[in-house]
Amino acid sequence: MTESTTAAGRTATADDEAAEALHAVEEQMSALGRRIRAVTRDAAVKIDPALPPFGLKVLRHLFRNGPAHASAVADHLDVDRSVISRQAKQLEELGLLEFRTDENDGRARFLALTPRATERMAEVGWGDRTPLFQTLASWSTEDLRQFARYIERLNEPLES
Repeated sequence: MTESTTAAGRTATADDEAAEALHAVEEQMSALGRRIRAVTRDAAVKIDPALPPFGLKVLRHLFRNGPAHASAVADHLDVDRSVISRQAKQLEELGLLEFRTDENDGRARFLALTPRATERMAEVGWGDRTPLFQTLASWSTEDLRQFARYIERLNEPLES
């Protein structure tokens, strides 16, 4: 195999290897995305067969953080308020979410989990019971820190 030098000083072989490595990263990121979506779908069905995966994200946020204004949930999930509004109505119809009036501002309403939603979320479990957490728990602390740094480097330009 002949190697030619590019303007950047890399050989064609090195370029081929870099392209192959980038392809491998893309494939693994896609596989991880599919796995996360499947786990999310399965958890949503365990809570309520009619619960869409995005509804689970709303419930998870409220479960972890407590009642919140729709705008705060929208900001956290990086979606438009109208998406949260539609989702909140569906979750309310499923008996998983209720609207509470803000004691400090009677016009404002909080989204809050119903007792049924809280119970179902606790049954499904998060944290150390998720497949991803269980897999990562077997890694060394240094591997976890390095992985977090890599993800942070990947996310930084995407958030700009």
